[in-house]
Amino acid sequence: MQRIDKLWWCVVALSGALMVMLGAYAAHGLAARTSAAMVNIVETGVRYQAWHTLAMLAVLAWRSHYPHPGQQVVLALWALGVLAFAGSLYLMALAGLSVGIVTPIGGLLLMAGWLALGVTALLSRS
Repeated sequence: MQRIDKLWWCVVALSGALMVMLGAYAAHGLAARTSAAMVNIVETGVRYQAWHTLAMLAVLAWRSHYPHPGQQVVLALWALGVLAFAGSLYLMALAGLSVGIVTPIGGLLLMAGWLALGVTALLSRS
């Protein structure tokens, strides 16, 4: 396994662990600290992080058998998108910080990752 792939596996593992921790906190501890609307915001971040963490796992599995440079782009877009989108929601709900434009930029990065996945699949030889 290449060094960069090991790094991506670690990123995905960390994302999965954080997703479970934040989801558990939202379900069991956050309601006592904040409003139902803020709990819902964290749950939205967890949901998007969950789907994109699973999608990154799928791309890594695909990459291990049929590597293509575009997969690296997909992984990077999704990782940055999760960080910006879900991360900004977590900051808003847990720390009371409003990071404005970061959330929609994160959403655009997630969408771009899906489009890059389609392009990569079309350009892949296998």
